[in-house]
Amino acid sequence: QMQLVESGGGLVQAGGSLRLSCAASGRTFSSRAMGWFRQAPGKERDFVATISPAGGNTRYADFVKGRFTISRDNAKNTLYLQMSSLKPEDTAVYYCAGARMLGTWPPPRADFGSWGQGTQVTVSS
Repeated sequence: QMQLVESGGGLVQAGGSLRLSCAASGRTFSSRAMGWFRQAPGKERDFVATISPAGGNTRYADFVKGRFTISRDNAKNTLYLQMSSLKPEDTAVYYCAGARMLGTWPPPRADFGSWGQGTQVTVSS
């Protein structure tokens, strides 16, 4: 199992930007698709974005298309989520997750077996 540690969350005004990072341990990061999910209070954890192992393919939830960008640096074992034009409804705990090795693309939710502890993002109106 990979160990994943998110950082970069915080409080931002609506319309602002934040960049989340997720540092991964181990040697399998570059062999796994990675993803970002989020969970607002009282709601289920929702898919946000995913990126293929080499970074050439991405997928986004409709509610973040054009505002968020997922990327990765395999040399640094780090996943990123650049968030722009933030809205109050983006307020949530954001989690990074690693999919199983040699999985399909895009990975189904069930393939994400490694999770970070989450980082809080709060967008004020």
